[in-house]
Amino acid sequence: MNTLQLSIVHRLPQSYRWSAGFAGSKVEPIPQSGTNPDNCLVALKLLSPEEGNAWPLMEKLSQALTDIELYSSVLECEGEPCLFVKSQDEFAATCRLKNVGVAIAEPFSGQNPV
Repeated sequence: MNTLQLSIVHRLPQSYRWSAGFAGSKVEPIPQSGTNPDNCLVALKLLSPEEGNAWPLMEKLSQALTDIELYSSVLECEGEPCLFVKSQDEFAATCRLKNVGVAIAEPFSGQNPV
């Protein structure tokens, strides 16, 4: 069975940018007021990790994006591997991941409509 089809990712709410001198290898959070869309990254975090398989699985997700010529990096964030893509590539990246069987968790406010 394809392990990608059992995976669920969600977008971290914080925006990121490459750390100075570490493009592609280190990120830092961006304050909401200082978001520059040209240098803004989004992070996708795995919600359904199989014990010990999170890093290889995130590398497979990155490869799926590389297959359609979208640049991404898998880096540690909040103690876990996260997939970083340019904010302008977010929709193409999530579409590609859905096409290979990954579920994308959407934000939920928790408020019931009246």
